[in-house]
Amino acid sequence: MDAAFFGLGPRQDRARRQLDRLAANPPQVLVLEGGLAPEREAAALYFAAACNCAGSGANPGGGACGACPACVQIRDKIFMDLIFLDGVEQSIKVDDVREVRQKVGEPPRGSGHRVVVFTEAQSLTPSAANALLKSMEEPRPGNCFLLLAPQRERLLPTLVSRSWTLTLAWPEAGGSLACPADAEACDNAVWLEALERFWRTGQGLFGLTSAKTRLTRNVALAVVLALSKELADVLAGRECSRLGRFLGERLGLQGLRSLDLLLETTQEALVGMANPALSIEWMATRVALWVR
Repeated sequence: MDAAFFGLGPRQDRARRQLDRLAANPPQVLVLEGGLAPEREAAALYFAAACNCAGSGANPGGGACGACPACVQIRDKIFMDLIFLDGVEQSIKVDDVREVRQKVGEPPRGSGHRVVVFTEAQSLTPSAANALLKSMEEPRPGNCFLLLAPQRERLLPTLVSRSWTLTLAWPEAGGSLACPADAEACDNAVWLEALERFWRTGQGLFGLTSAKTRLTRNVALAVVLALSKELADVLAGRECSRLGRFLGERLGLQGLRSLDLLLETTQEALVGMANPALSIEWMATRVALWVR
Protein backbone atom coordinates (compact mmCIF):
# COMPACT_ATOMS: atom_id res chain seq x y z
CA MET A 1 0.00 0.00 0.00
CA ASP A 2 1.39 3.40 -1.00
CA ALA A 3 -1.17 6.17 -0.66
CA ALA A 4 1.52 8.86 -0.76
CA PHE A 5 2.30 7.83 -4.34
CA PHE A 6 -1.08 9.29 -5.30
CA GLY A 7 -0.75 12.40 -3.11
CA LEU A 8 -2.95 11.10 -0.28
CA GLY A 9 -1.29 12.23 2.97
CA PRO A 10 -1.34 10.74 6.49
CA ARG A 11 -4.21 13.06 7.48
CA GLN A 12 -6.49 10.85 5.39
CA ASP A 13 -5.35 7.47 6.78
CA ARG A 14 -8.82 6.64 8.13
CA ALA A 15 -10.41 7.34 4.74
CA ARG A 16 -7.68 5.36 2.99
CA ARG A 17 -8.41 2.28 5.12
CA GLN A 18 -12.08 2.56 4.23
CA LEU A 19 -11.21 2.88 0.55
CA ASP A 20 -9.13 -0.31 0.84
CA ARG A 21 -12.13 -2.20 2.19
CA LEU A 22 -14.49 -0.81 -0.45
CA ALA A 23 -12.08 -1.66 -3.27
CA ALA A 24 -12.44 -5.36 -2.44
CA ASN A 25 -16.08 -5.10 -3.62
CA PRO A 26 -16.55 -1.64 -5.20
CA PRO A 27 -19.96 0.00 -4.97
CA GLN A 28 -21.57 1.17 -8.17
CA VAL A 29 -21.41 4.80 -7.01
CA LEU A 30 -19.19 6.34 -4.34
CA VAL A 31 -19.40 9.97 -3.21
CA LEU A 32 -16.17 11.43 -1.80
CA GLU A 33 -16.82 14.58 0.22
CA GLY A 34 -14.80 16.68 2.67
CA GLY A 35 -11.07 17.30 2.62
CA LEU A 36 -9.47 19.68 0.14
CA ALA A 37 -10.02 19.39 -3.62
CA PRO A 38 -6.53 17.89 -4.23
CA GLU A 39 -7.15 15.34 -1.45
CA ARG A 40 -10.45 14.27 -2.98
CA GLU A 41 -8.75 13.78 -6.34
CA ALA A 42 -5.88 11.87 -4.73
CA ALA A 43 -8.36 9.65 -2.88
CA ALA A 44 -10.23 8.95 -6.13
CA LEU A 45 -7.04 7.96 -7.97
CA TYR A 46 -5.93 5.81 -5.04
CA PHE A 47 -9.29 4.02 -5.01
CA ALA A 48 -9.18 3.47 -8.79
CA ALA A 49 -5.72 1.95 -8.38
CA ALA A 50 -6.82 -0.24 -5.47
CA CYS A 51 -9.60 -1.59 -7.74
CA ASN A 52 -7.09 -2.48 -10.46
CA CYS A 53 -3.72 -2.99 -8.75
CA ALA A 54 -1.87 -6.10 -9.88
CA GLY A 55 -0.12 -6.27 -6.53
CA SER A 56 -3.38 -6.38 -4.56
CA GLY A 57 -5.18 -8.81 -6.87
CA ALA A 58 -4.25 -11.75 -4.65
CA ASN A 59 -4.99 -9.75 -1.51
CA PRO A 60 -8.42 -8.06 -1.74
CA GLY A 61 -8.56 -5.03 0.51
CA GLY A 62 -4.79 -4.69 0.42
CA GLY A 63 -4.86 -1.26 -1.24
CA ALA A 64 -2.76 0.04 -4.12
CA CYS A 65 0.93 -0.82 -4.30
CA GLY A 66 1.97 2.32 -6.18
CA ALA A 67 4.51 0.35 -8.22
CA CYS A 68 2.70 -1.82 -10.77
CA PRO A 69 1.86 -0.53 -14.29
CA ALA A 70 -1.82 -0.04 -13.39
CA CYS A 71 -0.97 2.16 -10.39
CA VAL A 72 1.49 4.27 -12.37
CA GLN A 73 -0.91 4.71 -15.29
CA ILE A 74 -3.81 5.63 -13.00
CA ARG A 75 -1.72 8.23 -11.20
CA ASP A 76 -0.85 9.71 -14.62
CA LYS A 77 -4.52 9.43 -15.72
CA ILE A 78 -3.69 7.32 -18.77
CA PHE A 79 -5.10 3.97 -17.60
CA MET A 80 -7.40 2.29 -20.13
CA ASP A 81 -10.18 1.71 -17.56
CA LEU A 82 -10.04 5.16 -15.96
CA ILE A 83 -12.39 7.89 -17.19
CA PHE A 84 -11.61 11.25 -15.62
CA LEU A 85 -13.96 14.22 -16.03
CA ASP A 86 -12.63 17.42 -14.51
CA GLY A 87 -15.34 19.76 -13.25
CA VAL A 88 -12.81 22.28 -11.92
CA GLU A 89 -12.21 24.11 -15.16
CA GLN A 90 -15.80 24.09 -16.47
CA SER A 91 -19.22 22.57 -15.97
CA ILE A 92 -19.70 18.89 -16.79
CA LYS A 93 -22.30 18.86 -19.55
CA VAL A 94 -24.84 16.31 -20.70
CA ASP A 95 -22.79 15.43 -23.80
CA ASP A 96 -19.89 14.46 -21.52
CA VAL A 97 -22.14 12.09 -19.58
CA ARG A 98 -23.62 10.61 -22.76
CA GLU A 99 -20.13 9.82 -23.99
CA VAL A 100 -19.40 8.10 -20.68
CA ARG A 101 -22.62 6.08 -20.93
CA GLN A 102 -21.49 4.68 -24.27
CA LYS A 103 -18.17 3.55 -22.77
CA VAL A 104 -19.63 1.97 -19.62
CA GLY A 105 -22.05 -0.01 -21.79
CA GLU A 106 -19.07 -2.21 -22.66
CA PRO A 107 -17.16 -4.49 -20.24
CA PRO A 108 -13.92 -3.11 -18.74
CA ARG A 109 -10.94 -3.66 -21.01
CA GLY A 110 -8.80 -5.08 -18.19
CA SER A 111 -9.38 -7.64 -15.46
CA GLY A 112 -10.33 -5.07 -12.81
CA HIS A 113 -12.97 -2.34 -12.68
CA ARG A 114 -13.58 0.64 -14.91
CA VAL A 115 -13.64 3.72 -12.64
CA VAL A 116 -15.36 6.92 -13.80
CA VAL A 117 -14.31 9.99 -11.79
CA PHE A 118 -16.27 13.25 -11.74
CA THR A 119 -14.20 15.88 -9.93
CA GLU A 120 -16.13 18.82 -8.43
CA ALA A 121 -19.29 16.94 -9.36
CA GLN A 122 -21.41 19.84 -8.13
CA SER A 123 -20.53 21.38 -11.51
CA LEU A 124 -22.71 18.82 -13.29
CA THR A 125 -25.40 20.71 -15.18
CA PRO A 126 -28.96 19.63 -14.27
CA SER A 127 -29.34 17.76 -17.57
CA ALA A 128 -25.96 16.06 -17.05
CA ALA A 129 -26.89 15.03 -13.49
CA ASN A 130 -30.14 13.51 -14.72
CA ALA A 131 -28.34 11.67 -17.52
CA LEU A 132 -25.88 10.30 -14.96
CA LEU A 133 -28.80 9.23 -12.78
CA LYS A 134 -30.19 7.25 -15.70
CA SER A 135 -26.83 5.48 -16.07
CA MET A 136 -26.94 4.58 -12.39
CA GLU A 137 -30.41 3.10 -12.86
CA GLU A 138 -29.03 0.85 -15.63
CA PRO A 139 -25.96 -0.62 -13.90
CA ARG A 140 -23.32 -2.50 -15.87
CA PRO A 141 -21.04 -5.00 -14.09
CA GLY A 142 -17.47 -3.86 -13.56
CA ASN A 143 -18.13 -0.12 -13.51
CA CYS A 144 -17.80 2.25 -10.57
CA PHE A 145 -18.68 5.96 -10.54
CA LEU A 146 -16.89 8.35 -8.18
CA LEU A 147 -18.52 11.71 -7.46
CA LEU A 148 -16.19 14.22 -5.80
CA ALA A 149 -17.71 17.25 -4.07
CA PRO A 150 -16.99 19.45 -1.04
CA GLN A 151 -20.29 18.37 0.55
CA ARG A 152 -22.87 15.81 -0.52
CA GLU A 153 -25.56 18.49 -0.17
CA ARG A 154 -24.14 20.18 -3.28
CA LEU A 155 -25.17 17.19 -5.40
CA LEU A 156 -28.53 16.14 -6.79
CA PRO A 157 -30.22 14.38 -3.83
CA THR A 158 -31.33 11.45 -5.96
CA LEU A 159 -27.70 10.86 -6.96
CA VAL A 160 -26.59 10.79 -3.33
CA SER A 161 -29.45 8.49 -2.31
CA ARG A 162 -28.11 5.85 -4.71
CA SER A 163 -24.50 6.17 -3.53
CA TRP A 164 -22.12 5.16 -0.80
CA THR A 165 -20.67 8.28 0.83
CA LEU A 166 -17.20 8.56 2.35
CA THR A 167 -16.19 11.73 4.18
CA LEU A 168 -12.52 12.69 4.10
CA ALA A 169 -10.97 14.47 7.07
CA TRP A 170 -12.00 18.11 6.98
CA PRO A 171 -9.38 20.89 6.93
CA GLU A 172 -8.50 22.08 10.41
CA ALA A 173 -9.93 25.53 10.88
CA GLY A 174 -10.05 26.17 14.59
CA GLY A 175 -8.04 26.50 17.73
CA SER A 176 -5.26 29.05 17.68
CA LEU A 177 -5.10 28.95 13.86
CA ALA A 178 -1.39 28.30 14.18
CA CYS A 179 0.35 27.68 10.87
CA PRO A 180 0.84 23.91 10.35
CA ALA A 181 3.57 22.31 8.32
CA ASP A 182 1.38 21.83 5.23
CA ALA A 183 1.62 24.97 3.11
CA GLU A 184 -1.91 24.80 1.74
CA ALA A 185 -3.42 24.33 5.21
CA CYS A 186 -1.23 27.20 6.39
CA ASP A 187 -2.73 29.50 3.75
CA ASN A 188 -6.15 28.31 4.81
CA ALA A 189 -5.49 29.24 8.46
CA VAL A 190 -4.17 32.67 7.50
CA TRP A 191 -7.31 33.45 5.51
CA LEU A 192 -9.65 32.26 8.25
CA GLU A 193 -7.83 34.40 10.78
CA ALA A 194 -8.07 37.38 8.44
CA LEU A 195 -11.80 36.83 7.94
CA GLU A 196 -12.43 36.62 11.67
CA ARG A 197 -10.51 39.82 12.26
CA PHE A 198 -12.41 41.54 9.44
CA TRP A 199 -15.76 40.50 10.88
CA ARG A 200 -14.78 41.66 14.35
CA THR A 201 -13.01 44.93 13.46
CA GLY A 202 -13.59 45.69 9.78
CA GLN A 203 -9.85 45.44 9.12
CA GLY A 204 -7.23 42.97 7.96
CA LEU A 205 -8.76 41.43 4.83
CA PHE A 206 -8.38 43.68 1.80
CA GLY A 207 -4.60 43.85 2.13
CA LEU A 208 -4.56 40.11 1.55
CA THR A 209 -7.06 40.06 -1.30
CA SER A 210 -5.19 42.83 -3.11
CA ALA A 211 -2.18 40.48 -3.34
CA LYS A 212 -4.01 38.50 -6.01
CA THR A 213 -1.19 36.02 -6.64
CA ARG A 214 -1.72 34.69 -3.12
CA LEU A 215 -5.43 33.94 -3.34
CA THR A 216 -5.76 31.22 -5.96
CA ARG A 217 -9.09 29.63 -6.77
CA ASN A 218 -8.07 26.42 -4.96
CA VAL A 219 -7.21 28.38 -1.81
CA ALA A 220 -10.50 30.30 -2.01
CA LEU A 221 -12.44 27.04 -2.37
CA ALA A 222 -10.55 25.57 0.59
CA VAL A 223 -11.44 28.61 2.71
CA VAL A 224 -15.13 28.31 1.80
CA LEU A 225 -15.02 24.61 2.63
CA ALA A 226 -13.42 25.29 6.01
CA LEU A 227 -16.10 27.87 6.78
CA SER A 228 -18.75 25.29 5.83
CA LYS A 229 -17.13 22.86 8.27
CA GLU A 230 -17.27 25.50 11.02
CA LEU A 231 -20.90 26.15 10.21
CA ALA A 232 -21.73 22.42 10.33
CA ASP A 233 -20.11 22.13 13.77
CA VAL A 234 -22.09 25.07 15.11
CA LEU A 235 -25.42 23.83 13.74
CA ALA A 236 -24.79 20.32 15.09
CA GLY A 237 -23.88 21.63 18.55
CA ARG A 238 -20.38 20.16 18.34
CA GLU A 239 -17.30 21.73 19.88
CA CYS A 240 -16.09 24.45 17.54
CA SER A 241 -13.33 27.01 17.21
CA ARG A 242 -13.26 30.63 18.32
CA LEU A 243 -14.42 31.60 14.83
CA GLY A 244 -17.33 29.16 14.97
CA ARG A 245 -18.40 30.43 18.39
CA PHE A 246 -18.26 34.01 17.15
CA LEU A 247 -20.46 33.27 14.15
CA GLY A 248 -22.92 31.32 16.27
CA GLU A 249 -23.23 34.15 18.80
CA ARG A 250 -23.57 36.93 16.24
CA LEU A 251 -25.77 35.28 13.62
CA GLY A 252 -28.22 33.05 15.44
CA LEU A 253 -29.97 30.11 13.79
CA GLN A 254 -31.58 32.07 10.94
CA GLY A 255 -28.33 33.90 10.21
CA LEU A 256 -26.38 30.64 10.14
CA ARG A 257 -28.80 29.25 7.58
CA SER A 258 -28.35 32.38 5.49
CA LEU A 259 -24.59 31.92 5.78
CA ASP A 260 -24.93 28.34 4.48
CA LEU A 261 -26.71 29.64 1.36
CA LEU A 262 -24.11 32.38 0.96
CA LEU A 263 -21.24 29.89 1.12
CA GLU A 264 -22.97 27.68 -1.44
CA THR A 265 -23.35 30.64 -3.79
CA THR A 266 -19.71 31.62 -3.30
CA GLN A 267 -18.57 28.07 -3.96
CA GLU A 268 -20.61 27.84 -7.15
CA ALA A 269 -19.17 31.17 -8.31
CA LEU A 270 -15.62 29.94 -7.75
CA VAL A 271 -16.27 26.68 -9.60
CA GLY A 272 -17.74 28.81 -12.39
CA MET A 273 -14.38 30.63 -12.72
CA ALA A 274 -15.32 33.81 -10.83
CA ASN A 275 -12.43 35.97 -9.63
CA PRO A 276 -11.26 34.47 -6.28
CA ALA A 277 -10.45 37.80 -4.62
CA LEU A 278 -13.75 39.41 -5.61
CA SER A 279 -15.68 36.31 -4.55
CA ILE A 280 -14.12 36.21 -1.08
CA GLU A 281 -14.52 39.98 -0.66
CA TRP A 282 -18.19 39.79 -1.66
CA MET A 283 -18.86 36.93 0.75
CA ALA A 284 -16.94 38.56 3.60
CA THR A 285 -18.67 41.92 3.16
CA ARG A 286 -22.11 40.33 3.29
CA VAL A 287 -21.25 38.51 6.51
CA ALA A 288 -19.78 41.70 7.99
CA LEU A 289 -23.13 43.42 7.56
CA TRP A 290 -24.89 40.55 9.32
CA VAL A 291 -22.61 40.35 12.37
CA ARG A 292 -22.62 44.07 13.21
